[in-house]
Amino acid sequence: MTENVDCVIIGAGVVGLACGAALAAAGHEVLVLEAAKCIGGETSSRNSEVIHAGIYYDAGSLKARLCRSGRDRLYAYCADRSIPHRRLGKLIVAESKAQEAKLRDIDAAAQANSVHNLEWISANDIAQMEPLIQGHAALFSPSTGIVDSHALMLALEGDLSTMGGMVVLAAPVVGGAVNDRGLVLRIGGNEPMTLHARTVINAAGLKAQSVALSISGVPAATIPPLHYAIGHYYRMGGRTPFSHLVYPVPEDGGLGVHLTLDLGGQAKFGPDVRWIDTVDYAFDDSQREAFVAAIRRYYPALDAERLTADYTGIRPKLSGPGMPAADFRVDDVRVHGVTGLINLFGIESPGLTASLAIGDLVASLVKR
Repeated sequence: MTENVDCVIIGAGVVGLACGAALAAAGHEVLVLEAAKCIGGETSSRNSEVIHAGIYYDAGSLKARLCRSGRDRLYAYCADRSIPHRRLGKLIVAESKAQEAKLRDIDAAAQANSVHNLEWISANDIAQMEPLIQGHAALFSPSTGIVDSHALMLALEGDLSTMGGMVVLAAPVVGGAVNDRGLVLRIGGNEPMTLHARTVINAAGLKAQSVALSISGVPAATIPPLHYAIGHYYRMGGRTPFSHLVYPVPEDGGLGVHLTLDLGGQAKFGPDVRWIDTVDYAFDDSQREAFVAAIRRYYPALDAERLTADYTGIRPKLSGPGMPAADFRVDDVRVHGVTGLINLFGIESPGLTASLAIGDLVASLVKR
């Protein structure tokens, strides 16, 4: 027997839940399907939990636009729902005179993205703000902060439930087909079922491409290649001597091994960037020396004995090693020709920051 549902979201990470809450608020009957046994167990919870200001991205890109609007929406949402968060501010540190030009490029990118509150910080000012951080110069971003990503997802799930929506766990999409009334999805798990949906939002993150490929009628040529980049995080034991986030200038594939703080005030460092072929969250400590060296470029007094392996996260990237960074993909009928389907591809950083804005965008596309 086939059940009929107005709108199905595939993936209960922060973006899937934000899309579900936005669609439910617009009056849709919403069912969120999650292959795992918990919400947000992959990309949404294996990251730095940073609220980004919207500095680095290409002007006019989805990343730039959605990060900037998502940042403001997220701070307001967290304040309204009493979700733990903190606007700490971030230093982007140039370790030498040679890197100052890169800071100027970052400042120019921020201006192009309507982020006008960056402040130039001298070496003396760095020492005043963070005495243990060493650098030639820095940019200070007062709009950068941190958030409890799990509390955020629980709040979104609560909003969805309040508006009549539902999250179903351990319900992987194993295939489907396009028909003249929407899409038919085959759901696996302990209670297999078939669902007919007028609208399907593919927010499956690391599995978004494989989900799209499993649906007959979705042109394979419209599904971009996927590249996995794993990042490792180390936690620093003992009392934390820092009060701000600290980033080096960006590197290929990421923002560099940076210092962040959790809401309890403990310091952690990461992520690095290592390209992998399969999803495997095992922690590989073999490059610890390189990791420590990267941190000591801006924190030379680091006692490496205080670092302990913490966790890893994998980013669903649309560009591989040495390639220019790719934008988010929010593909509707204009891209793939399938009415009622929206594919979200490459939703990596700043996806957490942009999540509410992505939900608003998806809701507006469904309405149109």
